[in-house]
Amino acid sequence: MKIIARPLIATLLATFTCGNANAERADRDKPVHLEAARVTVDDVKRVHIFEGNVVLSQGTLVIRTAKLVVTQDAEGFQKGVATSGEGGLARFRQKREGKDEYIDGEAERIEYDSRGEKAEFFNRAFVKSGADEVRGHYISYDGRTEQYLVTATPGASPGSKEGRVTAIIQPKNAKSAPASTAAPAR
Repeated sequence: MKIIARPLIATLLATFTCGNANAERADRDKPVHLEAARVTVDDVKRVHIFEGNVVLSQGTLVIRTAKLVVTQDAEGFQKGVATSGEGGLARFRQKREGKDEYIDGEAERIEYDSRGEKAEFFNRAFVKSGADEVRGHYISYDGRTEQYLVTATPGASPGSKEGRVTAIIQPKNAKSAPASTAAPAR
């Protein structure tokens, strides 16, 4: 594992934090622990492949997947692709900065592009941040604009579960109470 350069490890970590500025900053200073059944490193092509029950952890960040492929372009930007095996899901979890809550995500395939700070979740996609959550066939998150795009399964019946996107979004001002239905005092 000493072969893997620090920038690659940093990219692996960024790969699944969705470019989220709210991720636990202290994690960057923690040691990286990586387990896999097989590691293939091609420094000439700048490709690193981790296979077989891959578990990457650093501080509060944990990534679990069947296969993780990280590539780097000539300018140093990296792309990471985590794929699940046989019906499983690629998963990540990380504590949010300054909050007692976590960001969780899963999909059959998760891709992150460091150049565009964009994360994409394909097939059975789910992202949860605190008590907010979204589920669909495809989820795209732009870390620069902090915007999500979520789609249902293409061609699915609009009335079916696959034909719908589901989301639970908490009120941003949780302290404000709902308006009272009681008549005002006279």
